[in-house]
Amino acid sequence: MSHPFPGMNPWLENPALWRDVHHRLISALAESLGPILRPRYFVAVETHAYIAAAPDTRPTTRYPDVMVINRGGAPVAAPVMDSAPYLTVALPQPVEEGYLEVRLVPSGEVVTVIELLSHSNKQSDRKTYLSQREKTLNTYVNFVEIDLLRAGQPMPYTEEANSPYRLFIRRSEDTTARLYPFSVRQPIPTFPLPLRPDDKEPIVNLGVLLHSVYDRAGYDLILDYAKSPTPPLDEADTAWAAEILQRTSTPH
Repeated sequence: MSHPFPGMNPWLENPALWRDVHHRLISALAESLGPILRPRYFVAVETHAYIAAAPDTRPTTRYPDVMVINRGGAPVAAPVMDSAPYLTVALPQPVEEGYLEVRLVPSGEVVTVIELLSHSNKQSDRKTYLSQREKTLNTYVNFVEIDLLRAGQPMPYTEEANSPYRLFIRRSEDTTARLYPFSVRQPIPTFPLPLRPDDKEPIVNLGVLLHSVYDRAGYDLILDYAKSPTPPLDEADTAWAAEILQRTSTPH
């Protein structure tokens, strides 16, 4: 089954799958923009590194409880350890989240940053992401932020949009930003990619890219549309989605 919805697919938002969707969509966006923007611009895929810690991780101290200092002397024979039961404990793992930089050629100057929000930078490591975000907003760099996740609090300057999904665009020369709110029932809005003021700006059709990623990745093979998406839809949107899925899955 091809992508069944006109815009965002709420079943793709599951944290167990979103990392894969995020990676593929960022790559698809870079590949689509590269040929359009050359030779003046180069589209680079960069990454943020976050630490994905378990929710019940205990706070740690900077100072060790026991310190061993080697001051020389004769080697100490290691004692023979008795076999004892033990537990395997999960440690925090670094998570890399991709984003895009549009750079001038040949100087490499960053002109535009494109962020596709993840569960890491929207929830578990929000503080780190917000710090990086604010630094970008305080520079003369265009900023595009794509929020296709209903989970988590909206980002600063986007809270007034009463919608589950948002596109936030700040041009370097403006003191205001554009906010594109949209619902699960609407197509993802197209938008002009901000570049240098005198350059022609390509139109980004994120919806077409998402649908293509869905089909090429074969997400229809692993998504269980009989179950509620994560997070669940409200009652009205659940009925709407069920009707869409029934219509698209019925043979013609």
